[in-house]
Amino acid sequence: MSNFDLDTDKLCSYLEANIDGFKGPLTAEKFAGGQSNPTYLIEAASGRYVLRRKPPGNLLKSAHAVDREFRVMSALADTPVPVPAMRVLCDDDSIIGSMFYVMDFLDGRIFWDASLPEQSAEERSAIYDNMNKVLADLHNVDVDAVGLSDYGRPGNYFERQLSRWTKQYRASETETVEAMEKLIVWLQANVPEDDGQACLVHGDFRLDNMMLAKDSTEVIALLDWELSTLGHPYADLAYQCMQLRIPGTAAIPGLGNTDRKALGIPTEEEYVARYCERRGIDGIDNWEFYLAFSFFRLSAILQGVYKRALDGNASSQKAMDYGALAKPLAELGIALVEESR
Repeated sequence: MSNFDLDTDKLCSYLEANIDGFKGPLTAEKFAGGQSNPTYLIEAASGRYVLRRKPPGNLLKSAHAVDREFRVMSALADTPVPVPAMRVLCDDDSIIGSMFYVMDFLDGRIFWDASLPEQSAEERSAIYDNMNKVLADLHNVDVDAVGLSDYGRPGNYFERQLSRWTKQYRASETETVEAMEKLIVWLQANVPEDDGQACLVHGDFRLDNMMLAKDSTEVIALLDWELSTLGHPYADLAYQCMQLRIPGTAAIPGLGNTDRKALGIPTEEEYVARYCERRGIDGIDNWEFYLAFSFFRLSAILQGVYKRALDGNASSQKAMDYGALAKPLAELGIALVEESR
């Protein structure tokens, strides 16, 4: 039995006792891909469900917080932000070896390639616009009303994130990357003054963390909330726009080297303008900081993936490929800063 196999008998007994209407027997099949929390399709007599668990092995303290994912999606159930129905959170490690939660299975489409090669230009425009709407809806959620006012610390979001991801990066550093060192110094010197904006941020807002309806361009679920917190809305927006700038590779399907106009995909300016319109704001100052910060943060995340792969703890074969992108992303980030000077 590998680290990622589940004891289905024990799991079935637990779910029958803890989810209304759940009925076994069940099978559990691990989804391919995904770097962080191993995810399984559960097929039972009562229907299909999805289980997400913490990976086995030694983990960085704040990583893989599946309990936070469960909490945030539960809180969003009655908001315009589309999420699956949450069923149960289990913090008893004796059931499958680590904390997990179960949610309803949704039958939709996930697009891994941001250029949407199979769609028409009209469909691409609609998908990007719907994604933009989900982002604005997310940032407009009243965190007090949904019980998430303590989901993160208020104020100085970028200072705290910079400190957090620099520490995470140092904990998983495998060589000195000159671009990353320069980027960290520049970011620390250029953090914008705190403008008091605080909202729920997703932390990994991109096309392949969304599920679309089978037969339309509607977003039916925003998934993978592992990095969510209370933070600054422009962090999510810049992170998504970063994908428009990253050249496409096998590991990250960026759009930096595609003719987006021909594809029907909005430019960065158009995407940001539509977001601002939806949130009733005039524009965004210090945009290059938010973009550079996004490159830094993703580079730090991928360095962690790489280190886990070297240590034998990563949950996907692609982990080494992702890890190899940590350095080029830092180089893109510092290039952006130097161009804008």
